[in-house]
Amino acid sequence: MTESIPAEIEGAIGKVCARFDDAYWRAKDASGDFPEEFYRAIADGGWLGIAMPEAFGGTGRGMSDATTMMHAIAASGAGMSGA
Repeated sequence: MTESIPAEIEGAIGKVCARFDDAYWRAKDASGDFPEEFYRAIADGGWLGIAMPEAFGGTGRGMSDATTMMHAIAASGAGMSGA
C-alpha cells in the first residue's frame, strides 16, 4: 500500500523540523528574533509555495496540504513560531 499524501507531507516536514530542536525555538522565543534558519530550510525545500498555483511558481497542492504542513511544523516543537 502506498503512503497517503498527508503522511508524505508530515514525513518530509518532519525531516526538516528535526534539525530545529527545542533549544532553537526557546532561544528564538526568548530573543524575539525571526527564525531565519528555519525559514530558509523550509524555503529551500520548496514548501513555501505549497498552496500557490503552479502558474505562479507554487506546487498547486491546495489548502488541505498546507494545513497538514502547518500542523506538522507546529507539532514538531516549533509551535506557532514555526507555523
